[in-house]
Amino acid sequence: MTPASDLAAPAAAPDGGQAYVTATIAGQLFGLPIDRVQDVFTLGALSRVPLAPPDIAGLMNLRGRVVTAVDIRGRLGGASAPAEAGALAIGIGAAGDSYGLVVDRIGEIVTVPGGALEANPIHLDPSWAALSRGVHRLETDLLVVLDVDAMLGIAPASPDPSHPPESTP
Repeated sequence: MTPASDLAAPAAAPDGGQAYVTATIAGQLFGLPIDRVQDVFTLGALSRVPLAPPDIAGLMNLRGRVVTAVDIRGRLGGASAPAEAGALAIGIGAAGDSYGLVVDRIGEIVTVPGGALEANPIHLDPSWAALSRGVHRLETDLLVVLDVDAMLGIAPASPDPSHPPESTP
């Protein structure tokens, strides 16, 4: 188990670049913005959640907090691989909850120059494109940058109801 603070890379490089924790899922390289990653760990015993969507692998206790294990392969529209104790996961915090994104393999920290994020290619699978912020062309691979909030189904914060939006003339 490696806390994100031990990954020794800043969220943004001094030149305005962005650092990503990389992982391989179904043979494709994906990146998560390092400032969204809490830790990297192996799954412990999972408790199944009755009536949960099939891409929710279960719940586990990680150092005293309840973590929802999410099968990213299934969320991306692929064939689910059974998540079991010992599988690798990337810890993410979102909307006050803790998630473990189950991946096939953990990669390394990759820092890309600022402004290098490109739009999703037109041929990118639609289920992937819906969960991606864009792509980076690396020397030997294409890094698909995951949109953590979209992947977890978390909507952007709603506006404060006491301050209605200004109308435009």
